Amino acid sequence: MRGNVILWLTAWLLIACLASIAIGPVLLPLAGLARLLGEHGDPAIATILFDIRLPRTLAAAIAGAALGISGAAMQGLLRNPLAEPGVMGVSASAATAATAVIYFGIAPLAAWAVPIASLGGALMATAFLTLAGLRTRGIATLILVGIALSAFAGALMALFVNLAPNPFSLSDLINWTAGSVANRDTDDIAIALPFILAGCALLLSVQRPLALLVLGEESAHALGVDLMRVRTVVVLGTGLATGGAVALAGMIGFVGLVAPHMVRAFVGHDAGRTLLPAALAGALLLVVGDIIIRVWPWGNELHLGTLAALVGAPLFLLIALKHGTIRHG
Repeated sequence: MRGNVILWLTAWLLIACLASIAIGPVLLPLAGLARLLGEHGDPAIATILFDIRLPRTLAAAIAGAALGISGAAMQGLLRNPLAEPGVMGVSASAATAATAVIYFGIAPLAAWAVPIASLGGALMATAFLTLAGLRTRGIATLILVGIALSAFAGALMALFVNLAPNPFSLSDLINWTAGSVANRDTDDIAIALPFILAGCALLLSVQRPLALLVLGEESAHALGVDLMRVRTVVVLGTGLATGGAVALAGMIGFVGLVAPHMVRAFVGHDAGRTLLPAALAGALLLVVGDIIIRVWPWGNELHLGTLAALVGAPLFLLIALKHGTIRHG
């Protein structure tokens, strides 16, 4: 069943990516694209394809995959269906660190400044949540800790926005806090991708221990699971993947919450086997979402993070009520 899910999600993701490349203010006919890019083709078509559409599509897919697998890993580690980088404050912490670098004028000094700051913010948040998880007994308490962390990070971001020294800095700050893959180029992808790949590789390396954790920590330990190693790997992997995603696309919430729930039933509710399908589902969600904000008549183009919140927040409430997490703790 898992193999079929991966094949289906891969097929749908490829279709969505092709649609994302073709759809926009200028329609690109994929069937005749080779001819349009030929020796006597229109150079404007090549610019639209390679400088605008393709990087934007890749950025959405890569960021979505990173958020999807991070959400699945956090839910498996904490055994909590509501855990994900956005809800637990990891994305907000990464975005806060990135906006601080922009606000204080460090970003123009080095291309890697924003990604490194984003990664640092995500790693600190995941480490803090892991420590909080060791000290708290109830799931509801940990959720409240994550919400408080997210609120504090959001307040800091709002402070940076309010104190922005000029309209250009304000625009950059809003793009990071609201989430967007518009105007991304291959350089942006090249900076963030190694960190995201490293994070995903770490998370995939603990598939079996995550599957055993559903039995409880004591049972998993009796079966040979090194709990400290699993926590460390998940914290580091989630921090790298989420930090890279935020560095690439800004703060986009709820993808890590929704993607694992889309695929969990197809893999037998196995936390370890959910990781790869959740990554594909997250990539699919963001690519489709980016298509929607481009073709829907919003007036000004909606930020991708705003659309994710509009869809994801009601789903978060439904999942919370379904699992009784808020009521029973």
